Amino acid sequence: MLRPHADAPLPRLSACVITRNEAANIADCLRSLSFCDEIIVVDSHSNDDTRAIAESLGARVIVRTFTGYRSQKQAAVDAARHDWVLCLDADERIGETLRASIDEARAKAFGDAAGFRMARCTEYYGRPIRRGNGYPDRKLRLFDRRRARWGGREIHEKVVADGPVESLRGDIEHHAYRHVGDQWARRDRYATLMARALHHEGRRAYWWNLCLSPLLRFLRGYVLRFGFLDGWRGWALACVGADNVYRKYMRLWLLDRGLPIDDEPASAGVKAQGVDADVPAVDPAPARGH
Repeated sequence: MLRPHADAPLPRLSACVITRNEAANIADCLRSLSFCDEIIVVDSHSNDDTRAIAESLGARVIVRTFTGYRSQKQAAVDAARHDWVLCLDADERIGETLRASIDEARAKAFGDAAGFRMARCTEYYGRPIRRGNGYPDRKLRLFDRRRARWGGREIHEKVVADGPVESLRGDIEHHAYRHVGDQWARRDRYATLMARALHHEGRRAYWWNLCLSPLLRFLRGYVLRFGFLDGWRGWALACVGADNVYRKYMRLWLLDRGLPIDDEPASAGVKAQGVDADVPAVDPAPARGH
């Protein structure tokens, strides 16, 4: 529980964002972070106006070659001037209720918490989706970097905290997909990265992963978590989620048998967006969330 600290100064707060070719999103993202004391953008060699827009809005921009989502986000945290950090992806915004919750926690010097979780609400074709597999999708994004850091895999990375973690009211507003082509391309890329990571960990794919896991994913989101109440959007998201599970396990099944899953040779020993040193590379991806 948050407890006021007598005479404690208001903690200073750094916002951290990673980018690659996010000119369409970065301005709205950074404006939602204007209450922070500094904003750091770690950019993966964008060839659009991302860096110029970020600098025009007062962000400190650092150019860094993309080595993986986890590594890139931790680099942004390490570059911060303040110990309390708030991490967003370029296609995310801090909603008004969430900002009020952060201000309230900050006024109490964040109490004894090492970090704070917050729900993430994805906007899908003009409507926020608060059912199905994608909500509340709680993320630990506000934390004391002395007691927490980015961990897990390079894809599907997460913050690992050494101390109590509390929850805040309000949502991160997630504007995930520019269009359906962007959605399919990104999901396909993540499926490849996840398959490579699982293969490197020694995981195997079996027939039930290909047949049952996608079905269970669909039923979980569309039926058990009431995705059907979102109409065609709920149906579409449930189908995409199931297809993503199928693609991941299909690629893992192929890797188990030494077969290629993309244009890179299966034995390529280069670093793939930081998934691991002997996992083959794919084309650089937008440095945003998933």
